[in-house]
Amino acid sequence: MVVAVYLSRRNERLRLAESGASGVVARGERQVSSNVVFLGLTSMFTDISSEMVTAVLPVYLTFQLRFTPLQFGTFDGLYQSLAAVVLVAGALVADSRKRHKEVAGLGYALSAGCKLGLLASGGAWLPTVTSLYVDRTGKGMRTAPRDALISLSSAPARLARSFGVHRALDTAGAVLGPVVAFVILAVATRAYDAVFLTSFCAAIIGLGMLVLFVENRRGRELDVGSASRRVSLRAAFRLLSIPGFRALVVVGAVLSVLSVSDAFVYLTFQRRASLGLGFFPLLYVGTSVVYLILAVPLGRLADRVARDRVFVGGHVLLLGVYLVLLLPGRGVVAMLGLWTLFGAYYAATDGVLMALASSQVPPGLRASGLALLTTATALGRLVASIAFGLFWSWRGSGFTVTVFAIALAVVLPVVAAALFARHAPEPSAP
Repeated sequence: MVVAVYLSRRNERLRLAESGASGVVARGERQVSSNVVFLGLTSMFTDISSEMVTAVLPVYLTFQLRFTPLQFGTFDGLYQSLAAVVLVAGALVADSRKRHKEVAGLGYALSAGCKLGLLASGGAWLPTVTSLYVDRTGKGMRTAPRDALISLSSAPARLARSFGVHRALDTAGAVLGPVVAFVILAVATRAYDAVFLTSFCAAIIGLGMLVLFVENRRGRELDVGSASRRVSLRAAFRLLSIPGFRALVVVGAVLSVLSVSDAFVYLTFQRRASLGLGFFPLLYVGTSVVYLILAVPLGRLADRVARDRVFVGGHVLLLGVYLVLLLPGRGVVAMLGLWTLFGAYYAATDGVLMALASSQVPPGLRASGLALLTTATALGRLVASIAFGLFWSWRGSGFTVTVFAIALAVVLPVVAAALFARHAPEPSAP
């Protein structure tokens, strides 16, 4: 079956080359590039792999390895932001060499190999943490080239829709990963080695999808004018002179500082609801299911209405998540509310922010621009996680969530005004 799909893709590329057609599929209003679909499938299998580990990580580190909230907050902040170390470097190589697929593939391969490192660590905290950090380095290497490929494979008026399709497939993996981990640990308690081995197998399948079915794409600007071919660190930072893009970087960084990480959201809810540790991975599943359902519809809405308004609306939903964590309800209704609001928040912000940035950055520096934005948000999440862990150790989780909620409520109107003041036009879907 894989061979048949590969041959079909090969024949399609030959037909496109002979006819001189562009790489963007536009046969129908709702269709997106096949490149986007296969990138989504790559991310789906990779997310099955990574989310199997991520879903058990908070419990494993805090209960098994006895991390304190501050220790876990420091680890989580570095874990979430370490990708920023190699983001810009990987993006510059991808842009300058026009080899987005190869750079992304190296990142996927690095993350896959680290699952074997987790398997060999034997539960020792130092090699475990080292393997997890190397895994995030691989993620940083692949994220910007992958997102650049999505944008370069999409019609400008359908950027949010394409990112929505990709994020939906990506989130399907985020749904399946924790379920697989839950099943493994239900069959064999504390069988973390089985989780890591299965995670490695899923990562290899995702890497194979990228190698066999994804192809490099070039924006139209790359075929005319030598200026678009000059790629350097200085050129990348010069993108910050674009008012619309600079506003997005600042807004993304500020909002990231006020966004509680997934791990802390679920740990807070688990402790307040006295949820059994065996069910902890399933907290990730509910959020991912909602994200999966809403990613494409909200992407289409953002293309048709206004991407910045959908993005701001997503952070209003994040305020709702904080309220759920603070309200006394701890039953099924509270859990459903958490899943719905948190999943909708991600659907309205993750891919939409990348679509907003893609409309501001020229194709020749697309990966570099997205890398700068992702680096800013990653560093913001580093600050958020360390601050959350520090405040939790000092005054408890309830007080900490209250501080984050008040800060977000105060800052969000200012951020909204800054975004809505941008004058750069966005394409709207027909």
